[in-house]
Amino acid sequence: MVIVSLQRDKCIGCNYCVEMAPVQFQMSKKDGKSVLLHSQNAKGFHTLKSQDHSIAEHCELAAKACPVKIITVKET
Repeated sequence: MVIVSLQRDKCIGCNYCVEMAPVQFQMSKKDGKSVLLHSQNAKGFHTLKSQDHSIAEHCELAAKACPVKIITVKET
């Protein structure tokens, strides 16, 4: 399983995550912050759990590119 987490309230809207993983991330037209698609929100952490390990590589690139380090990726 791949678990991707985004701490959305700390997003600065740089768009790097969308460039690295456009299938998982999108920029909100409302506030200009990143949105982790198909995620669940719990106390400001948006989390996506997926059995599809093919998303891990792109999400890890997004996490590395994020200047405020608010994206985490774990594989189990």
